Amino acid sequence: MSTQPSAQLSLFEARDTSQTWTVRVSRRARRLSVRVYPGGKVEVVVPPGASPAIVQRFVGTHRAWIDERVSDLSIAAPLANQLRPSEIYLPSIDRHYRVEYHHSPDPLAVHVVEPDSRLIVHGPLQDDRQIANVLRRWLTQLAHRELGARLAHVAKEGGFNYERVQIRRQRTRWGSCSATGTISLNLCLVFLSPAVVRYLLVHELCHT
Repeated sequence: MSTQPSAQLSLFEARDTSQTWTVRVSRRARRLSVRVYPGGKVEVVVPPGASPAIVQRFVGTHRAWIDERVSDLSIAAPLANQLRPSEIYLPSIDRHYRVEYHHSPDPLAVHVVEPDSRLIVHGPLQDDRQIANVLRRWLTQLAHRELGARLAHVAKEGGFNYERVQIRRQRTRWGSCSATGTISLNLCLVFLSPAVVRYLLVHELCHT
């Protein structure tokens, strides 16, 4: 069994996807659980002493659910493996952008052409990492605006109160809620379906 750290979420970064299933032994685990991450990576968390046979039975019992979640979350895989994507689809807000790259001497920036949903990255285009960073900053701003508005709507519906919302790139969490009422949402939520996002928002608001 693997004892490597938890799987990590990636966005606009190259990563090794040769092993999409891992088993992690956790001293804090009291029972077996499974997590599916964007791109289809599956992590089975088991308590110390769990035998391979028990793990196999657990996976077999939940295989249909796992396969369904992998199918749902694999939409994030193309972006997770591209530094320079040609298109970006965001199911949570029903947006689909075509990405164009225009070389210029100006500082690297992203410009949105709304009528035809084009995303233009313009500036020096030699460094893929810088391009990934500028796309990520744009996406973070968009997620803060769109997911923040949805969180406010769900909170009003349910009579919840919270202090503020922030968008982060958590490595192993979809979201969290602090003791002071700050709700942190994972940037990768924009790649999920509206129903899944709503479920996550309600879950975090319940912590308040």
